[in-house]
Amino acid sequence: MRLRTVIGSVLASTLAAAAGLVATTAPAAARDTATLIPGVTGVVDTAAAGGRVFVSANDRIVVADAQGTLTGSITGLAGPAGLAVTPDGSRVYAALSGSNEIAEIDAAALAVVRRINLAGYPSPAHLSLDGNQLWVGYGIKNDFVGGVLGLDLSVAAPTPVQVATRMYGAPLVAGAGSTVFTAEAGINPATPRVYDVSTTPATLRGVIDGADNDLSNLTDLTITPDGTQAVSVFATSGFDVWDTTTLTKVRSYGSRADHPGAPGAIAISPNGAHVGTAFYGSNYGPYAAVYDATAGTKTLQTQMTHKGDLVTGSLSVLDGDLYALLNDWPYNRYYLWRVEGALLPASTLSLSATAATALDPCTMTGRLAFPDGSTPGAQPIEITRTLPDGTTATLPGVRTAEDGTFTVTDTPPVSGSVSYTATWDGSPAFRWSKTTARAEVAQHPTSLAVTGPTTGNANKPLTLTGRMTTAGNVPTPRAGSIVVYRIYTNKNGSVGADLPLVPLAADGSFTVTDTPPVGGQYTYHVRFDGDATYAYAYTSHDVSIRGA
Repeated sequence: MRLRTVIGSVLASTLAAAAGLVATTAPAAARDTATLIPGVTGVVDTAAAGGRVFVSANDRIVVADAQGTLTGSITGLAGPAGLAVTPDGSRVYAALSGSNEIAEIDAAALAVVRRINLAGYPSPAHLSLDGNQLWVGYGIKNDFVGGVLGLDLSVAAPTPVQVATRMYGAPLVAGAGSTVFTAEAGINPATPRVYDVSTTPATLRGVIDGADNDLSNLTDLTITPDGTQAVSVFATSGFDVWDTTTLTKVRSYGSRADHPGAPGAIAISPNGAHVGTAFYGSNYGPYAAVYDATAGTKTLQTQMTHKGDLVTGSLSVLDGDLYALLNDWPYNRYYLWRVEGALLPASTLSLSATAATALDPCTMTGRLAFPDGSTPGAQPIEITRTLPDGTTATLPGVRTAEDGTFTVTDTPPVSGSVSYTATWDGSPAFRWSKTTARAEVAQHPTSLAVTGPTTGNANKPLTLTGRMTTAGNVPTPRAGSIVVYRIYTNKNGSVGADLPLVPLAADGSFTVTDTPPVGGQYTYHVRFDGDATYAYAYTSHDVSIRGA
């Protein structure tokens, strides 16, 4: 007998344990943003279309533009949970679990224009919109009174049409064409169901055996736009694609070894070409991955660069970007996470840097390339230089030639490992890209010359003059000192002493003054110890001093 276990509140800990089973290398970082959603104590879902993103939170729906900037809200709602939006973004539907209603919202006016009463169908929580048909998953947590119903939005007062009953809690639901795909979260193993809704009442096509397919800890599900395939998201099995007619597995996106964390959310692009996924992460926080829907190959993996935990099932797609919700639970803060250009074809930037010398011009070459082989034309490239101490500067504007090549010229001010980061901001057709090249920069060569008398008398002033010169006649250090070490030898032996530091003048000249105390053979060792820009230099000068 197959056992089914109700897990309720222990789902989160089970997901964490599943995440710990996978050991892999952390994915590379990519460009993302996280926008704080102020004034809320919880967030649930996102829906995106028409250049805007909608977020259900507490008693309101928060609205953001495509850049993630908050632009407005619809307040006075009783526990908004699941969201759905029309393809043009003109209408938003919200499941109001607190009032057993579906709210229809005019997205332009940010106002509720219709409320559909679901008395007798408690706590609607999950929505799926297909044309004029809205599928609703409803139910009370920890009870088997949940189910799925359909609403025909083309009529003024839709009558709920039952699809599935006696399900645990509020089941997740996804519908397209003549198919509804649904499964229960919080019950293990889960048994997803597939219904044919071309008939009234709906006909159960069949169920997918959760025990045979290791389907535990459901976090999300979706369906392709034509309804021929559905995707389930389980912490134990990952992202599995099912044929909704034969109920057989078609493929999986990625594998357990490929997932450094627990699968937590999924969204399919409106054209069905891309599959966006999000993970709870392992030791380094949530991350997202994108797959080619048909080939199943991964086209992007990006780690979140902001603090927070992924909100289960909150992923959505808008144009080429991914959006999800983050919960920074230690501080009770919530964020809208955006991964820019995640679904777009990847551009490639290259940049080559060679060895260089501080204060000397150096030239680097690079190229911007598109995967389809098309020529980029003139495109702005931002170049950021980072010095060894972390100081950054943006170099003057660089643009590509028609074929995507570009040249960068810089004069590094210091020696050491200097990095140059090239960034292209992307376009509506291709994803942004970035690359970094390092130039090992040597100190600028210097030399010292000292002139003066070769004889003198003890207890009489002695003056030596000197000059520092640099290769290429670049300016000498604006603030520098010359170190002088004097040593003399006579019949009593040798004695050495440091003279006071000698300042460098702006033109590189300097003057050494001394009063030899006794007779003997004197050698003045003159050196510049170098700094981050200029190299070490040394010279000496000998003087014969007669005794008093």
